Amino acid sequence: MSAAAAERVRFRYAKGGRIRFTSQRDVARMWERALRRSRLPVAWSEGFSPRPLLSFGLALPTGCESLGEYLDVRLDPAGDVPSDLTGLSGQLTDLLPEGIEVQAAARLGEVGGSLQQEVTSCDWEMEVSGVLAEELATRVGRLLASPSVPIRRERKGRPVEDDLRPAVRSLALLVDPVHGSPGGGVARISAELATHPRGVRPKELLEGLGTDLVLVRACRTHQWIERDGSRWEPLDPGGRVPPGADAPHAQERAS
Repeated sequence: MSAAAAERVRFRYAKGGRIRFTSQRDVARMWERALRRSRLPVAWSEGFSPRPLLSFGLALPTGCESLGEYLDVRLDPAGDVPSDLTGLSGQLTDLLPEGIEVQAAARLGEVGGSLQQEVTSCDWEMEVSGVLAEELATRVGRLLASPSVPIRRERKGRPVEDDLRPAVRSLALLVDPVHGSPGGGVARISAELATHPRGVRPKELLEGLGTDLVLVRACRTHQWIERDGSRWEPLDPGGRVPPGADAPHAQERAS
């Protein structure tokens, strides 16, 4: 089955709890098993080693949580393709491990590229420890005011020096009623980080704020597609896709 002959369906799902320690590769295997058990007619690639035509979005770092991850699935039109996606989210959630919740599903047209190409930035919320909140606020201001923030990264197995600053679109210390006091042991920060030309991991952002900081928890809260001065999520919880990405027929909201 060729990809051009297959219909695309996009899923939005959350990943949290203990399942956050599962790698992206293992999550892909979980989805493959769940889709087989759901009896959806997933299209397969051609050749000597055919694979199900699944396309995941930006890889979530192991140990991080997310309120919105995305997966595009090609369906074989020769199979029993459901005309109504209502109920599919709940069905797949029941087939996936605890901690993965499918929130929405929608049909897509052929407009646009892959999720990894289209997503331009991600919003993060992080809990960090190691310095007092007042000191962390000072470091946040210093980073935003700096023309460059050099950090060490590993690329193709070799350490390289890179400039973090162009990828940091916004950064702020959050006021938390529990941990927000200047003497608190844990502080919360929010950040919007660009994904191109290379994405930034939460630990890399903390390196730019100081090597004495410890990442306690990180959650990717949004992924954004920017187009013509506006931005949208690849699929919002209500089942709506960015303009131009929808199929000719109405989208179905997944329950």
